[in-house]
Amino acid sequence: MKILILCTGNSCRSQMAHGFLKYFDENLYVRSAGTEASGKLNPGAVEAMKEIGIDISHHSSDSVDIFLNDEWDYVITVCGGANEVCPAFIGKVKNRLHIGFDDPSHAVGSDDFIKSEFVRVRDEIKEEFWKLYVEKFK
Repeated sequence: MKILILCTGNSCRSQMAHGFLKYFDENLYVRSAGTEASGKLNPGAVEAMKEIGIDISHHSSDSVDIFLNDEWDYVITVCGGANEVCPAFIGKVKNRLHIGFDDPSHAVGSDDFIKSEFVRVRDEIKEEFWKLYVEKFK
């Protein structure tokens, strides 16, 4: 099963979803990418995942362009921006899904509030991707 998870910056939501799918099943081939990849991971996302024992610090923030010729069982967008500008894949995509989440990197306020937004979104991603995993990938 080959799965590509897309968001705009590939620094936060797609990285967390990528981490969860690999945590659920190491045998899945999972990659994440951005339509406008930032080139780095968001420290808040890395920390939120680390708190629950999933290390995504070794992931890279990659442009979707490097995956356009590949074949995918699933291409999943996790933000509205990526969903709207999802590129045409020259390779074959069997299933395209959109599961949107708020972007915690846009949270404004105290450090505690910002951290709580990363945790909230992380937990939402875990719940939705667990459902998807059980229904489609297991």
